[in-house]
Amino acid sequence: MAILVVAEHDNAHLSDATNKAVTAALKMGGDVDVLVAGENAGDVAAEAAKIEGVRAVLHADGPTLAKQLAEAMQALIVPLMGDYDAVLAPATTSGKNFLPRVAAALDVMQISEIVSVEAPDTFVRPIYAGNAMQTVKSTDKIKVITVRPTAFDAAGNGGSASVKSIDAPAGPFKSAFVSEELTQSDRPELTAAKIVISGGRGMGSGENFAMIERIADKLGAAVGASRAAVDAGFVPNDYQVGQTGKVVAPELYIAVGISGAIQHLAGMKDSKVIVAINKDEDAPIFQVADYGLVADLFKALPELEEAL
Repeated sequence: MAILVVAEHDNAHLSDATNKAVTAALKMGGDVDVLVAGENAGDVAAEAAKIEGVRAVLHADGPTLAKQLAEAMQALIVPLMGDYDAVLAPATTSGKNFLPRVAAALDVMQISEIVSVEAPDTFVRPIYAGNAMQTVKSTDKIKVITVRPTAFDAAGNGGSASVKSIDAPAGPFKSAFVSEELTQSDRPELTAAKIVISGGRGMGSGENFAMIERIADKLGAAVGASRAAVDAGFVPNDYQVGQTGKVVAPELYIAVGISGAIQHLAGMKDSKVIVAINKDEDAPIFQVADYGLVADLFKALPELEEAL
């Protein structure tokens, strides 16, 4: 069995999510190769070659792959699949964008957000916002799979795989990258942070998130939010944790003023330790919390900041 893992990167650094997808691929058995598609991403390919268990790295470099747009990635990946039995990618914004197009082109069903590998053709994935786990057995000749990074340990970096250059698709394609606006922050990235503190509708306003941000800075934590807080305009969309936001599994997750709708729980319930602060003692968040404080957050947060 041969498996292709599509690397997640920013053309300069390899994402930890790639190592975790490699772990999932190794659990399927067989040979694992990594595809690094980008522009001027030679350092990323060299980094991928060091992942333990990787047989070879395929490096496609060109301007059409600079942002890993779906059309270009399909044109690159589909011809390669004659040599592979499965293709895996992290279930990130990028992977969720191009891999469904690859599955459609190959005329197979995609298996999304797997959290466990039971056999080379059998996988476990969450359904109903994580309230149930579904075991899926695929009979497709080629498996197309996205991997939930929070469910797998990262593969080590003691490997020495060979790097082979392959041609990037020429284009032009119907879609083109126009621009992006990135949030600049000195805090850790939300999905990679070891500590996350999130606020919900109970924060009352965007200005009140300053209380959370001060505590986050003292803890070296990332700041998150529930969908209710994002929809209310308190914080930007990239703060959102949940089924339709980012899935996180830090060592410590602090939920402040968050009731605990199932959509939010789906994005954080795998956290190692969960702390909830809410004045409603019947809030669903307390059902998953390891530690719960029934209190007015506007009194509790200043006290926590002072104690820290």
